[in-house]
Amino acid sequence: MRKFVIERALPGVGGLSNPELGGAARTSNGALAELAPKVQWIHSYVTADKTFCIYLAEDEDAIHKHAELSGFPATIITEVTGMMDPATARQ
Repeated sequence: MRKFVIERALPGVGGLSNPELGGAARTSNGALAELAPKVQWIHSYVTADKTFCIYLAEDEDAIHKHAELSGFPATIITEVTGMMDPATARQ
């Protein structure tokens, strides 16, 4: 499985309540269940008008299919090619 960051343009998403975010998560989970095991949602960061979602997927097509099934746009899909954090500086 490859790791991807998906930027979703969702105007006003940052103003949603926890129950509303829960509903969105349930919608996403329903789409994921149809696509399993080709795509997995790890977590998402919510900002004022976007979400940044971390996914594992076989390929970019699986992410596009999830977007189609869930109704949540995959505005920008970027494959993760590595990671770094403060500890990387010690290497």
